[in-house]
Amino acid sequence: MQPARVRAAAYVTRSVPGGRELLVFDHRDSPEAGTQVPAGGVDAGELLTEAVLREITEETGATGITMGSALAVQQRPHPQTGQPQVTVFFHAQTTETRDTWTHTVASQDGGQDNGMVFRCYFIPAEQAVALLADNQGEFIHLVKRPGTPATT
Repeated sequence: MQPARVRAAAYVTRSVPGGRELLVFDHRDSPEAGTQVPAGGVDAGELLTEAVLREITEETGATGITMGSALAVQQRPHPQTGQPQVTVFFHAQTTETRDTWTHTVASQDGGQDNGMVFRCYFIPAEQAVALLADNQGEFIHLVKRPGTPATT
């Protein structure tokens, strides 16, 4: 049996009058990939929190990121290869003021996303489940509003 690929994903939110918005992106040149949140593989020796911050920066260029806690773990086969993968979902908040922008990936290691162009934008968080590809919205209900006590 092949070991699972470990990934980290982020629900990056901001508070605006009227509610909470979630940062998402679309691939300019691969619309079939669907709308996504920042996510990607964890490098050998890399902490999950380091990986998720790297993915947020590489894929969106968003600023003012404050990391929150891990929310949930998703275990499912990769949608194209069928190989096992485990994704740890985190919550992060941003003070990003842009509503929409285009970001070109410039990964430090020249990774597979290098040069991809993403259209980044915010959506109302409650739309995430219906909009996000590959069940990425599965845990959005775990994101707490600021000032809401965490449950134990």
